[in-house]
Amino acid sequence: MTSISKIELLAPAKNLETGIEAINHGADAVYIGASKFSARAAAGNSIDDIRQLCEYAHLFHAKVYIALNTILYDSELQHAEELIWDLYRVGADALIIQDMGILNLHLPPIALHASTQTDNRRLEKVQFLEKAGFSQIVLARELSLSEIQTIASQTTAAIEVFVHGALCTSFSGQCYISQSLSNRSANRGECAQYCRLPYTLLDGKGKILQSDKYWLSLKDLNQSENLEKLLDAGVRSLKIEGRLKDLSYIKNTTAYYRQKLDAIFQRRPEYQAASSGITSHFFVPNLEKSFNRGFSESFLFGRKNDLAALDTPKSTGESIGTVQDVIGNSFTVSSKKNIHNGDGLCFFANHQLTGFRVNKVENGQIYPVKMPRMDKGTFLFRNYDHEFEKNVSKKSAERKIPIEWILEENAFGFSLTAIDSDGFTATTTQVHPKEPATKDPSANIQTQLEKLGNTPFQMAKWTNHLTQSWFIPSSVLSEMRRKTIESLNRVRRIARWQALQVVQPTTHPFSETEWSYLGNVANEKAREFYRQHGLTSIAPAFEIEPPENAVLMFTKHCIKYQLGGCPKNKNHKTINEPLTLMSGSKRLELRFDCASCEMRVYAFKDNSAS
Repeated sequence: MTSISKIELLAPAKNLETGIEAINHGADAVYIGASKFSARAAAGNSIDDIRQLCEYAHLFHAKVYIALNTILYDSELQHAEELIWDLYRVGADALIIQDMGILNLHLPPIALHASTQTDNRRLEKVQFLEKAGFSQIVLARELSLSEIQTIASQTTAAIEVFVHGALCTSFSGQCYISQSLSNRSANRGECAQYCRLPYTLLDGKGKILQSDKYWLSLKDLNQSENLEKLLDAGVRSLKIEGRLKDLSYIKNTTAYYRQKLDAIFQRRPEYQAASSGITSHFFVPNLEKSFNRGFSESFLFGRKNDLAALDTPKSTGESIGTVQDVIGNSFTVSSKKNIHNGDGLCFFANHQLTGFRVNKVENGQIYPVKMPRMDKGTFLFRNYDHEFEKNVSKKSAERKIPIEWILEENAFGFSLTAIDSDGFTATTTQVHPKEPATKDPSANIQTQLEKLGNTPFQMAKWTNHLTQSWFIPSSVLSEMRRKTIESLNRVRRIARWQALQVVQPTTHPFSETEWSYLGNVANEKAREFYRQHGLTSIAPAFEIEPPENAVLMFTKHCIKYQLGGCPKNKNHKTINEPLTLMSGSKRLELRFDCASCEMRVYAFKDNSAS
C-alpha cells in the first residue's frame, strides 16, 4: 500500500485580511508576525487578529504559524514568554523561531519550527534541531536539489523550503551589513536592504569595472516548474515569501501554486493537500503579473550566471514586446498581449528603469499620461496590469468542503447525516409525523440541503433513504440542516487538536564546541541552551558586541564568478583583487573563499570616514 504524504502550501500573511485570502485561495497554512519579535518588524499583528485568523483557518484544518524569528535580548525574554502563551491560547499552531533561548523558557505545548534564520545548510545542523524538539525545519534557499534530498532522507522533521519570492543575498541569519552600517539588525527584523542599492565595482588597483549596478540584488525565486522534483526529494512544506507584499500578490501567487500542486496530486495520489476543501478561483493566476525582479531557480540545479538583477531592484513584471513606431505623443508595440487603459509599462534607458502609465489605447495606438523619451525598437515590460488587478481586487476565490447528505427515516421522524470529504460525520434526528407527500418532494429537499450560505461547506450530493415520499416541511429541513452543520463543525474542531507537543530539555551534543558571533546568541537563556549541548565558548551576538574585521555577509552569490573570474573554470579571467563595492560613502570589500564557493563581504576599516 502506498503511503500518503501530506503536502503543505505555506503562504505569507501581512495581516488578518491577507491571511484569510491566502486560505481562501488555497493555502494549507499561513505564517504571520505577532506584535513583536518578527523578522519583518513592519508586519506586526494583534492577538485578536491572530485569533480571528486561527478560527477561520481551522475551519479548513489549515494552520497558522507565528513568525517569532528574531534574536532576543535578556530584557525581552519575559515579554516573549507571555506573548507565546497568548498566541497558544488563541489557537496558533506553531512558532517559527531563530533564538534558541526560547527553548529554555516556560513554553506551552506548541510546535516549534526552525526558521531559515538558523542557517540550515548542513545535515548535522538539521539533525541537531530535530533532536532539540523542532518538528519542521526551513532549509536555506541556496541548497541544491541533491542537498535537499540528502537532508530530507535522514531526518524525520518536516522539511520546508522557499519556492517563490524575494531572495536574500546572504545566507539567512548570517547578514550583518545593516547592523554595521546603520545600527539596524536584520536578525531583529529591521534590515535596511543595502543589497538593493546601486554600487560601483572597483578592482584591487582602484579601476572602475562597472558603475551603478545592483551587484547584490538578486532576482526573485520561482520554483513553480520544480514542485514535483522537490516533493520527490522529500520536501513537505512549500513556502511563498512575502509578508510585506500586498493583497493582490498573495491572492495571485497562492492561487498559482495551489493549481500547480493540485495538478500534481491528480497524477500522484501518494501526495495530498495538508488541509481540507476545494478552492475555486475566479481569475487566471499568472506569476508575471505580480511584483518580480525577473525569476531564477537559485542554486537548485547548480550555479548559474543569471542570479543577479543588475539593472534594477524594482519590479519589471512581464515582457510585452518592442516599440514599432513613435508618433507624436503615442506609439505602437509589437505584442500578442493586450494593453489596457491604466496599465503601467516600463523600459530600460541607459540601464535605468523608466516607467509610465497608459492613459488610453485607441486603434492600436498607445497614449501615455506623459509621453517618455522612447525610440523605435525599445523593449517594453508591463509591471502593472490594470484589468488583472481590477479582477483580483474583487472576490477572486471561494473555498468549500464538499459534503454528502443522507436523509433517512426512523420510528419517530427523520434523521439527516452529513459526511464531509475528510470522512467526519454528524447526524441530527427530528421528531415529526410521517405524512405522504402529494407530489415528489425531491426537488425541495435538494433546494433546502444546498442552502449552506456562509458555512465552509457545499453539497456534493444527497442520498434519499426514505421508504416512500414523505412530506417534510422546508422549515424542518432547514432546522435539521442547521443543527447538523453546527455538529459537523464541532466534530471538525475537536478532531483538529493533535497530540500536545511539549518541548523537553535536551543535552545531545552540538557539532561545534565554540560559537563565534555567527551563533547570534544575544541572551542568557540562549547561552544556557548551547552550554547544555556541549559548547564551551560562546561569543555574544554581533548586535551585542561587534567583533573587529567581522564578515558582514556570507553569500553563495559570487561577483567574481559573474565576472568570469572563477578559478574553477578552465578559461577564467584574471581579476585584480580585492574587489570593492562603493555606494555613496559606503565601501564594502569582497573576498572569496573559493574552496567553500562563497563570497564574503567586509566593511572598510575607514568606512565611517569615507
